[in-house]
Amino acid sequence: MTGTVAIVEDEQNIRENVSFALKREGYQVESYPDGLAAWEAFESSLPDLVILDIIMPRMDGLELCRRMRTLSETIPIVFLTSRDEEFDRVLGLELGADDYLCKPFSMRELVARVKVLFRRLSLLNGRAAVEEEELLTIGDLVLDLRRYTARWSDRTVPLTVTEFMMLHALVRRPGHVKTRQQLMEQGYPHDTYVSDRTIDSHIKRIRKKFSNADEAFDRIETVYGLGYRYTEAPDS
Repeated sequence: MTGTVAIVEDEQNIRENVSFALKREGYQVESYPDGLAAWEAFESSLPDLVILDIIMPRMDGLELCRRMRTLSETIPIVFLTSRDEEFDRVLGLELGADDYLCKPFSMRELVARVKVLFRRLSLLNGRAAVEEEELLTIGDLVLDLRRYTARWSDRTVPLTVTEFMMLHALVRRPGHVKTRQQLMEQGYPHDTYVSDRTIDSHIKRIRKKFSNADEAFDRIETVYGLGYRYTEAPDS
């Protein structure tokens, strides 16, 4: 699947190099020198995927990510960040980014991650070849494995694709502990560079989204020193 990729980066050299690499792979590319310029364009029409720097003039990447998530919970967002910006990187993931790369990064790796996210997006949009709808139901939770959507007590819970994949990994075997490494492999199957804090940030965001749907939600437990598990209701 190819589509439109927006590059939001104040360093012209990086913008041009990333644009060239993606166009060579068949993607349409839109480039913006700062967050405000990108936001003004996104208010009219969203791209299919966004590559986003954190530190930029006029509007930084964290604020742009927050605003974008008010328009779409599913558009893939990849952060570009300096190695000493761990706090901002984790905060970006909590705001809803799907992935990140540390500068300086390999252009080949960036293109590979873009391809992975587009494959997930293809599944999310129902363009994959699936013969019938697949639903996984555990108590009040319903996961649509074809559309990558979640419902809790008939309320839609908006998840990014990465969040959905991690939740699915927990839900498949309720009561069983999933280590951070196992969740990493589920959420980032083609990536060996994701840290434990990245996984923790995604779990925190998943919990928050379900708590917004139901204040009493407490099904995702932390097993200290090991990882996380999904628990069923006592009467289920």
